[in-house]
Amino acid sequence: MLILQAFFDIIKCLINFKISEQLELLKGMKTVNSVADIWEGVLSVLRENLTSVAITTWFSDCSAVNISGNRFILHTPSEFKKRIIESRFTDLIKSALKDIFASDFEVVLLCGDEYERYMEQKKKEEGQQQEQDEYTFENFVVGSSNKFAHAAALAVANGVNKKDYNPLFIYGESGLGKTHLLHAIRHEIKKQHPDYNIVYVKGDDFTNELISAIQTGRNMAFREKYRNADLFLMDDVQFIAGKESTQEEFFHTFNTLYEANRQIVFTSDRQPNEILRLTDRLKTRFESGLLADVQPPDYETRMAIIKNKAIQLGLNLDEDVVNYIAENLTANVRQLEGAVNKIKAYHDLMSEDIDVSSVSKIMKDMFKEKSSFITPDIIIEETAKYFSISPEDIKGPSRAKPFVVARQISMYLLRTLTNFSLSEIGEFFSRDHSTVINSLKQIEKNIKANPDFYRIIKDITSNINSRN
Repeated sequence: MLILQAFFDIIKCLINFKISEQLELLKGMKTVNSVADIWEGVLSVLRENLTSVAITTWFSDCSAVNISGNRFILHTPSEFKKRIIESRFTDLIKSALKDIFASDFEVVLLCGDEYERYMEQKKKEEGQQQEQDEYTFENFVVGSSNKFAHAAALAVANGVNKKDYNPLFIYGESGLGKTHLLHAIRHEIKKQHPDYNIVYVKGDDFTNELISAIQTGRNMAFREKYRNADLFLMDDVQFIAGKESTQEEFFHTFNTLYEANRQIVFTSDRQPNEILRLTDRLKTRFESGLLADVQPPDYETRMAIIKNKAIQLGLNLDEDVVNYIAENLTANVRQLEGAVNKIKAYHDLMSEDIDVSSVSKIMKDMFKEKSSFITPDIIIEETAKYFSISPEDIKGPSRAKPFVVARQISMYLLRTLTNFSLSEIGEFFSRDHSTVINSLKQIEKNIKANPDFYRIIKDITSNINSRN
């Protein structure tokens, strides 16, 4: 028995020595700061197991492309070499990666068209990342409409009252700066804590990733990605509503992060209690932290946004031009910045001076869009016309079924086609806030249960749009 035990101890020592030797090779390399460095480390380990002929034959023109999650992505120009590497050497590469990272990796080889497609997508994502890198607190224009949300985001980024502000839930209509604040938090925390694991995802991407993980049997890797985050950011969280499996997975992810005192930040186009198909247990968790809304910018803030964007683009705009834009475009920040971008392009391409007259021509289509805004009266008129009743019947007190259905549809269309809040919709129909919520829930339920009812909604919507 002693001899046998001694034998196993020797084997164990040899294995440990081998791994240590491989890790020392990596330590001897220059600082690992790129995927190419990691690939060189893998090759160093492979050279200990393969002949120099094998290394030259199969890996001389093989290069590392990227590490994405637990996927190590390689490129080889030959389809034949790709098949050989996949069949003979993948396990060795995985083993080498595990020695380096103490974690399991999936090895993906790209060749030909699939490599070209991957690089195009990567380039697109890098462009989006560059755009997001401009979303900092320094570039955010603060006004009365967003002052509280900005202060809350800055407090979270600086670790102030972490428990009281967790989760931070920023809500408001599209184009008002919610995503900007989300990325500003990410930038600031990354600056203060470079070692933090920061995870950002959009609500619909979270669902798509979950579906992919279930299909490929990678549920554990999916969970590890999100539940090990030091900072978790989700943009447009409303998109997980109505998706049972997504909400179930997200519920457990939220609990894991919250109990570990990890900061969580959400953005949404509405506050939690207005996300109709969101489960109650998620609503209560979203509401347990700090809710901060952003509103359309007031005149002074619009002026500041236009000037700030013009400075970023190196464009000199006269005060009367800035005033003209601010008075005519009032919906959101994105619209204002889009206008300045368009003026800049016109100036560069046409080499003409920018004045109020030229701006009115440049932005004619944007002003036209504003003039064709869908009003409550148009929605009610078209709904009444569809059901062969009068607008007064819809707005009146009658509880007759045809009038109630038409009234609920009108409320639903007001919510989906305009920027009216629930309170404003209720006021327009002389109903309270809870009545509007119940009406929206009923319409959602009818749409889900009855395809014919959904077609009614589409027909009325088409009639409304044809009025513009």
